[in-house]
Amino acid sequence: MLFYRKKDWKKFLSMIDDRNSMFDSWKEWNKSYPRTKKELSIKGLKVNDVEVDLVKLDKYCQENGLKNNGKTRSQFVSNIK
Repeated sequence: MLFYRKKDWKKFLSMIDDRNSMFDSWKEWNKSYPRTKKELSIKGLKVNDVEVDLVKLDKYCQENGLKNNGKTRSQFVSNIK
């Protein structure tokens, strides 16, 4: 599961295509993070924290002609080795 650093939050918001569905503040997002993680674990999914490198995320989107949205970010994190 992608983890966004507080210091990167404003930059992250400026680069995503689904801004209207994202939390306005890192504090709000971070408050929901453990809850979402727990919900996924309850469903039987293995959840690992992956800190987002915004440069690599942006490059991934550009190289694959993808919008930077939730679906793409999920694909991105699943490809991280």
